[in-house]
Amino acid sequence: MIKKSEMLLENWESFVGKGQLKSNGVKDEIYKSWLRCKDYGVEPTDDSRHVSLSKEAFDESLKEKAYLIKIAHPFMLKLYKFVRGTGFVVVLVNEEGYLLELFADEDVWQNPVTKNFFLGASWQEEVAGTNAIGTAMYEQAPVQVSGAEHYCKKHHGLTCSAAPIFDVNGDLLGIVDISGPFEASHGHTLGMVVATAEAIMAQLRIENKNRQLALANKKLLNFFNMVSDGVLIVGEDGSISEMNPAAEVILRREKKDAIGMLIQNMVSPRHRSLGSGCFYLKPCSYIEGIIHTSNGPFDCIISSEPIYNEKEALVGSFITLKQVKQVQKLLDRFGGYTASLQFEDIIGSSFEIRESIRLANLTAINNSNVLLTGESGTGKEIFAQAIHNKSSQCNAPFVSLNCGAIPRELIGSELFGYEEGAFTGAKRGGKPGKFELAAGGTLFLDEIGDMPLEHQTVLLRVIQEKQIVRIGGDKMISVNARLICATNKNLFEEVEKGTFRRDLFYRLNVMAIMIPPLRNRVEDIPLLFRHFLNKLCNDRERTVRVDRSVYEYLKRYSWLGNVRELQNVVERAVNLAENGIIFPQHLPERIRNFQETPSKEEHVVGESLMACRVLTKEAAKETEKNRIIELLNRHAGNVSRVALEMGLSRKTIYNKMKLHEIYK
Repeated sequence: MIKKSEMLLENWESFVGKGQLKSNGVKDEIYKSWLRCKDYGVEPTDDSRHVSLSKEAFDESLKEKAYLIKIAHPFMLKLYKFVRGTGFVVVLVNEEGYLLELFADEDVWQNPVTKNFFLGASWQEEVAGTNAIGTAMYEQAPVQVSGAEHYCKKHHGLTCSAAPIFDVNGDLLGIVDISGPFEASHGHTLGMVVATAEAIMAQLRIENKNRQLALANKKLLNFFNMVSDGVLIVGEDGSISEMNPAAEVILRREKKDAIGMLIQNMVSPRHRSLGSGCFYLKPCSYIEGIIHTSNGPFDCIISSEPIYNEKEALVGSFITLKQVKQVQKLLDRFGGYTASLQFEDIIGSSFEIRESIRLANLTAINNSNVLLTGESGTGKEIFAQAIHNKSSQCNAPFVSLNCGAIPRELIGSELFGYEEGAFTGAKRGGKPGKFELAAGGTLFLDEIGDMPLEHQTVLLRVIQEKQIVRIGGDKMISVNARLICATNKNLFEEVEKGTFRRDLFYRLNVMAIMIPPLRNRVEDIPLLFRHFLNKLCNDRERTVRVDRSVYEYLKRYSWLGNVRELQNVVERAVNLAENGIIFPQHLPERIRNFQETPSKEEHVVGESLMACRVLTKEAAKETEKNRIIELLNRHAGNVSRVALEMGLSRKTIYNKMKLHEIYK
């Protein structure tokens, strides 16, 4: 041992004096470090105290490495217990070589060998020369440096063993080191330090996994609590072990009361084929179910996913519940069950159309059934959508069904839905009808006059009882959709002919609104023509003008197809207007050649129609006058109450009172 240390000292003296080794007795990593120290300009005989961090910088370093210090502390303490009282120190330095944690005997700073081991001291090779801490930091590998292997003479009395500490990504976090008198050096010391570093890194990995698991658990818990679906975890017997806040709302039960209860006592599938007792033990998606509460049954959508342990044994299940109204909102959004048109979209300034709009506005604020009458193409669906959007149900679905466009045998299934297996071709799981889809909103039945008598009977019962039974089913389903019907037929005449039920007619005819044909509001034709023209030009990014003479042809035409026919005429004219101007020759021949001068018989008919139109206006004015008088009497002359009920401003009411010569 002495001979080896003497040979090492001779090599050190030769290197620091002549820059070369005397023999081959120096380890490769030590020799490389000596070369680096020489390049750094380290003074091998300097005996001054090591440079250190300022108090502020040291405190900041402690703050940055607080987590590493916390993890390393118990392992360093355990290592120190093995060397206590021997003059050895156990230290932790950061990745920059500054000493942050120290375990040592009380006389460590009086011992000349260990006097440079103090908090904040730098042990970089550039400062302290070759040493276990600085060299291990450079090599990023365990290193033992003893006696004259140290580049600086002041450390020749030391034996140091150091091992790097890496984080989970392989980046250097710090160095753990044990240093003491050279006379007490032992080969096992490096192994102890390496084992300590490995233990620290293992704990870092465990802590990192725990953080990841905690974060994942927190994310799952947040998702579990905030998801809009009701989520439950049940055991193999169906007992509830966990549930989220949404499930509390859907089940109408608080978590503390529901835990331990059997899910099969609260939720059951609607279809018997799925079983009601252990439905949760089989995987299923989006099946219709019923929630049983003290306030009665509620509809829901059930999904279930069984849970298996590591031995593939069934131990429970995840169950999700969706409220039917949530599903309906999705259907409304993606299935087109929305109304986009407002009263502002109805084009016209004529008295006839303004009167229809006024009545529709009054109708919109209540929940009464509405019957829209008018010829084909007058815009009955626009009125239906506008009424819906002005009503309190505007955020609920608007579902429409054309009774005249569906085969007779399918109307029932479309309106009322059907259960699984109700008929050949029925969808698995059944299908909700339009009444269910329109729950809380509006159901618009167009061409109601074409509904077969047998379905009229069922419709009447639904209107009266507010409940339906799906085809092939036996459970009553509550429905609360507002009904707006439309027809181009005279339903009273249909009642007299026996093709429409009288009792159903009176049920639907609560609020009747007649949409005037286009020929009865001639002054609106130019407005409508320009509206359709502008819309078409915007869509096609074109500019098209209209010759004034075109409007004369349009005004004298009969317009049996009404607004829809006018819209088609506009599109045809735009397609033909090659030079960007619409002339009469771009109109269809039936409009250009429409007989302008009527025959004697036609003249008489025309005068009669004009007279009827005047009478209609006068009758409407008289109706309005009587309505205002009636409301003034009802509200003891309170104009504000009258204005509120008629949906008009107080100023408008006063103007109408003046027009009709009504005095309070």
